[in-house]
Amino acid sequence: MAKKLEKMTSIDAQLRALAPGKVSEDDKLVEYDALLLDRFLDILQSLHGEVLRETVQNCYELSAEYEGKLDPKKLEELGNMLTNLDPGDSIVIAKAFSNMLNLANLAEEVQIASRRRNKQKKGDYTDESNATTESNIEETLRRLVVQLKKSPQEVFDALKNQTVDLVLTAHPTQSVRRSLLQKHGRIRHCLASLYAKDITPDDKHELDEALQREIQAAFRTDEIRRNPPAPQDEMRAGMSYFHETICKGVPKFLRRVDTALKNIGINERIPYNAPVIQFSSWMGGDRDGNPRVTPEVTRDVCLLARMMAANLYYSQIEELMFELSMWRCNEDLRVRADELHRSSKRDAKHFIEFWKTIPVSEPYRVILGDVRDKLYLTRERTRHLLTQGTSDIPEEATFTTVEQFLEPLELCYRSLNASGDGSIADGSLLDFLRQISTFGLSFVRLDIRQESDRHTDVLDAITKHLGIGSFKEWSEERRQEWLLSELNSKRPLFGPDLPKTEEIAEVLDTFQVLAELPSDCFGAYIISMATAPSDVLAVELLQRECRVKQPLRVVPLFEKLADLVAAPAAVARLFSIEWYKNRIDGKQEVMIGYSDSGKDAGRLSAAWQLYKAQEELIKVAKKFGVKLTMFHGRGGTVGRGGGPTHLAILSQPPESVHGSLRVTVQGEVIEQSFGEEHLCFRTLQRYTSATLEHGMNPPVSPKPEWRALLDEITVVATDEYRSIVFKEPRFVEYFRLATPELEYGRMNIGSRPSKRKASGGIESLRAIPWIFAWTQTRFHLPVWLGFGGAFQHAIKKDAKNLKMLQDMYNQWPFFRVTIDLVEMVFAKGDPGIAALYDKLLVSQDLLSFGHKLRANYEETKSLLLKIAGHTDLLEGDPYLKQRLRLRDSYITTLNVCQAYTLKRIRDPNYHVKLRPHISKDYFDSKPAAELVKLNPTSEYAPGLEDTLILTMKGIAAGMQNTG
Repeated sequence: MAKKLEKMTSIDAQLRALAPGKVSEDDKLVEYDALLLDRFLDILQSLHGEVLRETVQNCYELSAEYEGKLDPKKLEELGNMLTNLDPGDSIVIAKAFSNMLNLANLAEEVQIASRRRNKQKKGDYTDESNATTESNIEETLRRLVVQLKKSPQEVFDALKNQTVDLVLTAHPTQSVRRSLLQKHGRIRHCLASLYAKDITPDDKHELDEALQREIQAAFRTDEIRRNPPAPQDEMRAGMSYFHETICKGVPKFLRRVDTALKNIGINERIPYNAPVIQFSSWMGGDRDGNPRVTPEVTRDVCLLARMMAANLYYSQIEELMFELSMWRCNEDLRVRADELHRSSKRDAKHFIEFWKTIPVSEPYRVILGDVRDKLYLTRERTRHLLTQGTSDIPEEATFTTVEQFLEPLELCYRSLNASGDGSIADGSLLDFLRQISTFGLSFVRLDIRQESDRHTDVLDAITKHLGIGSFKEWSEERRQEWLLSELNSKRPLFGPDLPKTEEIAEVLDTFQVLAELPSDCFGAYIISMATAPSDVLAVELLQRECRVKQPLRVVPLFEKLADLVAAPAAVARLFSIEWYKNRIDGKQEVMIGYSDSGKDAGRLSAAWQLYKAQEELIKVAKKFGVKLTMFHGRGGTVGRGGGPTHLAILSQPPESVHGSLRVTVQGEVIEQSFGEEHLCFRTLQRYTSATLEHGMNPPVSPKPEWRALLDEITVVATDEYRSIVFKEPRFVEYFRLATPELEYGRMNIGSRPSKRKASGGIESLRAIPWIFAWTQTRFHLPVWLGFGGAFQHAIKKDAKNLKMLQDMYNQWPFFRVTIDLVEMVFAKGDPGIAALYDKLLVSQDLLSFGHKLRANYEETKSLLLKIAGHTDLLEGDPYLKQRLRLRDSYITTLNVCQAYTLKRIRDPNYHVKLRPHISKDYFDSKPAAELVKLNPTSEYAPGLEDTLILTMKGIAAGMQNTG
């Protein structure tokens, strides 16, 4: 028994042996991790017995031995152990390691938050990485005034006039279910509270019990989505962040901005209607290749958001009524309150009239009571429209514009200030005004996204119906000429007799929804795969024809390399059109796509072309006197433009931000950015301070020789990348054998299909599963492929180029960030694990291909380190290095489990061999067998599908990236 106990507690010892020691005095990561792990293993044993706990221990030890020596024999031993498990036990092991990785992530988050608090108490604002500083808003303002000699008024003017619009998207990269995310939040809270300095023994005992409850609840929750979410489900999940953190976080953050301004000598608050932070959404509006996003879905999503907003405001207005009980007020407010009391022209059927019970001696409550009535009716009318399609509550009895909603509240604010109660006005009322100004009546503005070809199809049907030819076959010049003539015409273009396919009807019905719903529901109309001015004019014409009262601004999205190269010329042609120039009133938004550009040309070439495209677009906008807003379509992973927010913004070209920025927040990044109040605060702070800093202290421009070198080597990088991904005939087969790409869809983590088209190769595959598959095997090919060939070409051509590349790394933020992010990806990678997938899954004739790719990986890593001047990966970031080392052994077990499970799934003989072995007695007697019953319809042998999905989720948690 003593031997068993010693073995059971050795994971903690392994953890401490693996950890590279304390990185700093306040480093408690290993301690946090060990505590969570100890509680989890006790729970595992109580639920599944000592044998399974010991199996977990043995798996961990073999993984740790592999990580220590990189001996592939240890992976084989681990594989043999895992394949000998019963189906139910296999699920439990995969679930256990996935759970342990989630707990490791929570320990990291608590450690990072704790260190940040400690550093801020000391006035130290440097980020954990030595690469740069990530300043909070106070430090940013102080640095701009003290170090860069900007006047406080300049800083204030720039800040109140800048806009950051964060666009939440439903891209399927959040692999953790919402119910689990909430439990994880409670575990985080318990762990942080346990280490509070003023905790009592009783508090500690109760917190420890609560911690164990939450860990067990998380482990007992089914991690797997049994059905794919509908777009409405995605929207509800997104809206939950607004309820839980964002709505409270915005006014709290703006108060901190006010404090920071006061510290530099500005005794004026940020105006409540200053658009410092804005929010938009693609959830229910992004129909690009997603047949599940229908016009009905878009309508439902908008109405649901408006109902949720009215409900939230309704509860807050009641709190405000309790607070504003004073009787002093100005004449305007007194008159309004008296009018409301005297009014008798109200329809009792629709009006609640709570305010009639309020004495006239409390005039603020009378005004707010009327606001509450209208909010109630606004909510109820929206609910009726959502559930019944109609409502007997008249529209005029509700708030239809945000201006109507703000007006009585502004009246209260002015009155309080005029009556000597300015400090009260600047309390909850100011917070409420800021919330309404930020979120409006619709919570978030919904962007619509559609492919350009779908609009072309509609116009082609129209021109054929009119008997004037095929729009598709016309030249760009003829298309523009016809579109402009129709835009200048007052007659309708088509009637109800237009022949419509299902696809054409869907596009036109979407425009009808835009016309039907309040205009403040919507933001921009994004055209994906845009290439020419006619793509933009087509949407303008369809909006007019469908009688959209306030047309959405139309935003071309340039994604692939060739489209990015051609984008400046296309935008210049657009601005040359007088009709369009008058339409946009000096403002234009252009979206650039990081995902598809990276998939098209590789990360290095895409990053450089995105940089150059922005520079050229800014020049075009200046020439035509247009203020350009860049909309960055960034994903969570490096392969899709992801990376630290602060670094990403500060590495953009000079003048490309210019006080106006839109950026997507996708998938798991939403949880990482807004999952907790402190995360929300940090996110708002990062975007605001970095945008301000970029505008007032632009990054350096590249030297001409740096440009020339990058222009030359990115051609080589693109050639190397495409020669393998698109031109190598064996690549698609290798990719689908060596990764779980074919099985990705079983995770049910998004409403959108993984491919734009059912058939086709890599080009038709979406960027998310493309990145996801390589992340799972820890090979990360899309991120680094092309870098090696490019750097090798430069150094071979001229040895002095190595010094130039090193100078670029040390002096140019864009290049440094590009290299640092790839270095981080190499630190997460392991070609030995990728080799295991090859050995088990790839056909004999393709093994040499995989070997060649791994040699390229090692050579690229070596060159990258040389350019960065590092002897080892992440030597400049000991905190991240420590965190990755602690996770590695957990991930390795899941990798081995996944690779062997894929082999069993893909082996046609395996089903025949296994099914007779599983008897009814097995399911009745084994506790773990209950898990197998959760998925009785799988075409795979018992337990295999769930085991595979659990490994996918666990690896995604361990890599802290999905797609």
